[in-house]
Amino acid sequence: MSGNFFCVHGHFYQPPREDPLTGVIPIEPGAAPFSNWNERIVEDCYRPNAEAGNFGSLSFNIGPTLSEWLDENHPAIIRRASADDHYNLQKYAAGNAMAQPYHHSILPLASRRDKLTQVRWGIEDFSRTYGRPPQGMWLPETAVDMETLEVLSELGIRFTILAPWQASENIDSRQPYLVELDQNRSMVVFFYDQELSSGISFNKDVTSNADDFTRRFLLPKYSSGQNDQLVLVATDGELYGHHQEFRYEFLKRLFSSSLASADIQPVFPELWLREHLPEARVAIREKTSWSCMHELRRWSGACDCTPHPEWKAPLREALNATAEVIDQVFLDETQHLVKDPWQLRDLAVQTRDPNFNLSPSLAGFGGLEISTDEIKRLNLLLRAQFERQRMFASCAWFFEDFDRIEPQNAVRYAASAVSLTQKATGSRLANDLLPAFEKVSSGRVKLNAAQVFRDFLDRVT
Repeated sequence: MSGNFFCVHGHFYQPPREDPLTGVIPIEPGAAPFSNWNERIVEDCYRPNAEAGNFGSLSFNIGPTLSEWLDENHPAIIRRASADDHYNLQKYAAGNAMAQPYHHSILPLASRRDKLTQVRWGIEDFSRTYGRPPQGMWLPETAVDMETLEVLSELGIRFTILAPWQASENIDSRQPYLVELDQNRSMVVFFYDQELSSGISFNKDVTSNADDFTRRFLLPKYSSGQNDQLVLVATDGELYGHHQEFRYEFLKRLFSSSLASADIQPVFPELWLREHLPEARVAIREKTSWSCMHELRRWSGACDCTPHPEWKAPLREALNATAEVIDQVFLDETQHLVKDPWQLRDLAVQTRDPNFNLSPSLAGFGGLEISTDEIKRLNLLLRAQFERQRMFASCAWFFEDFDRIEPQNAVRYAASAVSLTQKATGSRLANDLLPAFEKVSSGRVKLNAAQVFRDFLDRVT
């Protein structure tokens, strides 16, 4: 390979909308004529991109929770994405799909233990979907710190993609860099082109014509006299058909003819690294992301990303308090049964499979022979741990008010974790946690998180 190269990364993801009791997404009137937003975006974006073959040309990740929903409701789409990745793997010895931590939680705000769980679950989902271990992983909101990169490397991830301002110094985004880690390890980081990515995302005129885009916006990015330059853009995948109508046609034209006419070769990170080993090194700016310039306060406190953010810090505090209680009970109930309760906790994602059998797994964790009743109790505690992970999905804090489904679902997932733990142990945890949720209120309607928490518990009982 030599010359000018171009990569489009599409980050495909939807917030978890399922009711934790039924597992079904409730009717969402705003998505009409479809029953919910997932279904609407399928028709706007996922299906037409699959049918156009765009998953074979993009670098892409499909969030695990979305991937599982598609597998259950629209399996042809996720199978096409997997088949396209497999085709590239056979043709180039490099696939174009990337993994993602399971629940789209902001990893720098999580404990190391939770980072490990989220990344492991993301790797397991990817391996199951694509039939191979991932080399790259997209970080939710590209939120990063050194511990996150250490965890990725420890679990076998080779590269990720960040925004250029997440580098500690000025960089040339036309080449990837190495970030040095502990134990003589390193992480490859691709930095996307800020100007081009923003133009594609927020200016519809930029992508109205693929030939014009290539000539006016892309070609000037390359410097004459330099070989093997990579221009990479990163955007939400839903941009191509949902946020911007018919933009899957733009991608199809871009990759089928526009790039070739300008002597630009499409590529994806895994393929680039087959022939271009990065040498330049850079440090990262910790606790940064692509969608918040305020040290991740969009998901933990008050910042200018959204108006009236007063509810966000109390929500984070209430969920952290819930996690601490759930974790302590889990540890108390399991540490005498297995050598490493947190290794056991990594099985929690499997409890959603009705055919999952915990008993054979216990022996692998150095577990004792336990009774049927104890197995049932452990299953409940593991299900509680899944809900306790799910409640930290980043979407809960992304928008401007608590009245949306995303933050309310975070509270419902917390209540579900509490309910399952109470059922497993006979304990009474809810009353001690309610005061923390009382501090979370909507600024637009009369709605309090404690009310949402209690309403869910009332449904369970």
